[in-house]
Amino acid sequence: MGRLLSFWNRYIRRYKYAVAFVLFLLVIGVFDENSLLVRYHRRMDISNLKSEINKYQQQYDEESARLQSLMNNPEAVEKLAREKYLMKRADEDVFVIVDSTSTDNN
Repeated sequence: MGRLLSFWNRYIRRYKYAVAFVLFLLVIGVFDENSLLVRYHRRMDISNLKSEINKYQQQYDEESARLQSLMNNPEAVEKLAREKYLMKRADEDVFVIVDSTSTDNN
């Protein structure tokens, strides 16, 4: 008990404002539910979400332009039908070449 009282009288009492400031920084920086660490992680999450928003906005813009092209250009519709759905005209033959190394033999 004597050591604690001696420690109290020498350091804590003399530097009570510094000790209070350090305790305040610990509470704000680490222990609080809105601490600096939590705020840092939330900012990182916000940054990741914003980059996802930008990615999806770019994808939306590309698909919107493609849709406008399909609605206004009959040649684009024909190109899509030929490439994606393997459609052909009545006087044409379609040959599909499959790369055997890319398919699984399971």
